[in-house]
Amino acid sequence: MFNAALFEGRSVLRPEELVEMDTDVSSLLKTGEYAETVQKILDVVKKSARGVDFVILGLENQQHVHYGMPLRILLGDAFGYLKEYQETARKNKKEGRWDSKEEFLSGFRREDRLHPMVTICIYYGEDAWDGPRKLTDMLKIPEELRDVVNDYPMNLIQVRDSGHLRFQVPDVQTVFEVCRNIYRRDYEKLSEVYGDKEIDAELGVVIGTITESQGIVSQALESRGGRMNMCTALEELERKGMEKGMKTGKILARYEDGMSPEEIARKMGLTVEQVEKILEENGMLTMV
Repeated sequence: MFNAALFEGRSVLRPEELVEMDTDVSSLLKTGEYAETVQKILDVVKKSARGVDFVILGLENQQHVHYGMPLRILLGDAFGYLKEYQETARKNKKEGRWDSKEEFLSGFRREDRLHPMVTICIYYGEDAWDGPRKLTDMLKIPEELRDVVNDYPMNLIQVRDSGHLRFQVPDVQTVFEVCRNIYRRDYEKLSEVYGDKEIDAELGVVIGTITESQGIVSQALESRGGRMNMCTALEELERKGMEKGMKTGKILARYEDGMSPEEIARKMGLTVEQVEKILEENGMLTMV
C-alpha cells in the first residue's frame, strides 16, 4: 500500500519488515495544574524495522469524507511523536544521561532523534473527496499571512481514482480495480476482466463491503472452497444499476413536469429524503 502510494510501486518497504505496533498513542499534557489525557487511535499502525532505524506507518481507513481529516492526522502524528519523546525523556532521566544543563531541562539529548511517522488516509467513498487536503485548507488566513502559516499536507488515496497506482500484491490490485469500476458503473469492463474469473471469497467480502454491494457479500459468504465466481454478482450489480438509473430518470421527469418531492415520493413509494437526495445529486434541487 505504502509502496504504491508513496514510492510509485517500488519495493522501498518490504512486507517481512513490517510488524504490528501498539496503536495507543495516549499522552498526558500538563499546563500548570491542568491535566488532560488525549488519546488517538489510528486504524492501523505498523513499524518498518531496518537495523537501528524504523518508520512508523499509520493508515486512516475512511468511508466518508471527513472535513477535519488534516487536523485529525496532524494530531495523530503529533501525539505519536510526543509519546516517543516522553519515553526517551524518561529513559534519559533514569540513566542520568545528561551532558549539559540544556539536555537536562529538555529531557532530550542533543543527539536524540525521533522516528518519522507517515500517515495515509484511504478514502473508500464513491463520491470524489471534496474535503481539505492540508491544514491550511481548514484555516481562514489573511492573504498577507498565508506564506508564514505552518501547513500540514495529508497523503490521500481515493479508491475511485486509483488507476495510476501500481500494487505489488495482486489481491490488493484486484480490490482497488474492481471497486473503481463498480463506482464507474463500467460493468462491461468488469465482465470482460473478471466475469469468468474466480477470486478469494474474503476479497469478495472486502469488495462488497467497500462498495456497499450486498449481492457480492452474500455470494462470497455462501461460496464453497473459499473461492467465488464474480459473474453472478456482476450481473446483479448491473441489474441494480439499471434499476437505479430508471428510478432516477422517473424522478427527474416527474419533477420537471411540476410534481413536488412529496408527491413524487408518495407516488413511487419512496421517502421525501430519498427523492430530494436524487434531485440534489442531479443539480435540480438546492438543499437549504
